[in-house]
Amino acid sequence: MNKYLIVIIFIIGACTPARHPAAVQISLVNNGRSVQFKGLDYVVMQDIGRDTNADVWQSLVPVYRMPADTDMKNYQPVQPGRYQLKDSVVVFTPDTPFTKGQTYFVRNYRLGEGAALIDYIKSRSQPGKVRFIDLIFKQ
Repeated sequence: MNKYLIVIIFIIGACTPARHPAAVQISLVNNGRSVQFKGLDYVVMQDIGRDTNADVWQSLVPVYRMPADTDMKNYQPVQPGRYQLKDSVVVFTPDTPFTKGQTYFVRNYRLGEGAALIDYIKSRSQPGKVRFIDLIFKQ
């Protein structure tokens, strides 16, 4: 009897849909001088906001300039700038203003997503790889 109960619990656990974090929205603010991020995990934002190292935001939502050859976008340097946490929104203001007509992208790392054992078993994830999505915006 216990074997059947364990099997049923395992099947229910394996068939549970994966939690997907909220979608991150980006928009230009301050007359196009800054970009804001909404939809980041509130607990993570508050935890990072208490950190004294301001560069820690670049590990979660770094901003890059889109190269002409998009195959090279993984090799771009991070756009330097200042991040500010305002309630549930993060605002990034670059050190040098965004160039008009230039395309930029934000790499949103999905920390913890795809790190469950079932993701490795089903080959949806690989050890050592962090999932991310690129959010593109144009000045």
